Amino acid sequence: MTDVSPLVSTQWLAAHLDDATVRIVDIRSAVDGGARAAFEAAHVPGAVHTDYAKDGWRRTQGMASGLLPETATLARLIGQLDVTPAHHVVIVAAGTTVGDFSAAARVYWTFKCAGHRAVSILDGGMAAWNGEGRSLEAGAGNSPVTSAYPVAADAAWRAECAAVERAVVAKNAILLDTRSTSYFEGREKSPQALRAGRLPGALHLDHSLAFDKAAQRLKPLAELRRLFAAVPAMPVMSYCNTGHQAATSWFVLSELLQRPSVTLYDGSMSEWTEDAAHAVETGP
Repeated sequence: MTDVSPLVSTQWLAAHLDDATVRIVDIRSAVDGGARAAFEAAHVPGAVHTDYAKDGWRRTQGMASGLLPETATLARLIGQLDVTPAHHVVIVAAGTTVGDFSAAARVYWTFKCAGHRAVSILDGGMAAWNGEGRSLEAGAGNSPVTSAYPVAADAAWRAECAAVERAVVAKNAILLDTRSTSYFEGREKSPQALRAGRLPGALHLDHSLAFDKAAQRLKPLAELRRLFAAVPAMPVMSYCNTGHQAATSWFVLSELLQRPSVTLYDGSMSEWTEDAAHAVETGP
C-alpha cells in the first residue's frame, strides 16, 4: 500500500477493516488510564493490543528511561503483534490528550527506527472512532504470536547523545525543546533529570501547542505549518525529558510537514544531565 498519509482518518480505517495488509495496533496504557482492560472492553475490529507503558517500547539505562529498545526487543515487540514488513500498521491511541498522542507518535517513530516503512496514526484515536458510532469489538483480540520481526535498523530517525554533543558545539542543528516553559527555563525538573534546565542554545516550542484539546486531536495542517514556522529550516533534534513529548513535535515536523533531517533525541534531558560534563542553561 503506497501513498497513505502518516495520519489516517476514521473513514479511511473503516474502509480498510477487511484489508489483510492492514494491521491495527492499539497502544492504550497507563498514559491514558485505559490499558488492556479498556482494549478488551471495546476496540476497533481486528485490532491487536500492546501496552505502550508496560511492554517495553521504551528502554531504561541509568537515568534515561525512554531510550529506543534494543534490536532483539524490537523484533519481539513487533513480531508478537503479527506484523510483517508487508503490513501497513495503523496505531490507535485513546485520542484524549496530547500525552497519549505522544505515545502514538513515539511508537510510530519506533517502527520507523526498526525499518518498517508503512505506518500511520489514527487521527483522533479511539475517542474519534467511538464518537462517530463506528463498529466495535470486545475481548482479548488476536493471540500474540511468537515470530520475530526482521528489524532493519534505520539510524536516520534518531539523535544519539554523541550527535547532540556535536550539535551543541557546532550549532549546526536546531535543538528543539518541546517541554513547557517552566521546564525549559529550569523552574521545574523531571524526576528523571539530575539537573533543571535545557540544552545549550535550545529553541523552545511546547509540543502541547500542536494539539487541539477541544477536538482531542492534532490541529489542522495549516495551523501546524504556521506554528512550526518558528523553527528555522535547519536539521532539527527534538527533545524533552524522556523522549515522549518530543515525539509529537518530531511527528509534526518530519511526517506531516515533511521537513528533512528531523530526528528525535530519545535520551533527552534524563540522559543529558546524567553526565556532569554536559552544560545546561536556565532562565528565559
